[in-house]
Amino acid sequence: MSSEFVLTLAEQGIFTILLVTGPLLILALAVGLLVSIFQATTQIQEQTLAFIPKIVAVFLGLIFFGPWMLTTMVEFASSIFQNINQFVG
Repeated sequence: MSSEFVLTLAEQGIFTILLVTGPLLILALAVGLLVSIFQATTQIQEQTLAFIPKIVAVFLGLIFFGPWMLTTMVEFASSIFQNINQFVG
């Protein structure tokens, strides 16, 4: 197993992680920003107000993006298992 192969595998793994987690992180960021703007304009300083909408948004995003996320992770794991003979010397 060469260093190029390990780096390529690590790159694919990191890309898959970013691809799978990206939509949920962007959704949480957008909801958090909207709640922060709402809190700033209404001068409501309740700290727990920001968490509930984010949790709900991420949960709904998980329901919506879940099948695609699972498919992406299974395809990556499947490619790893199909090429396992290259990993073992």
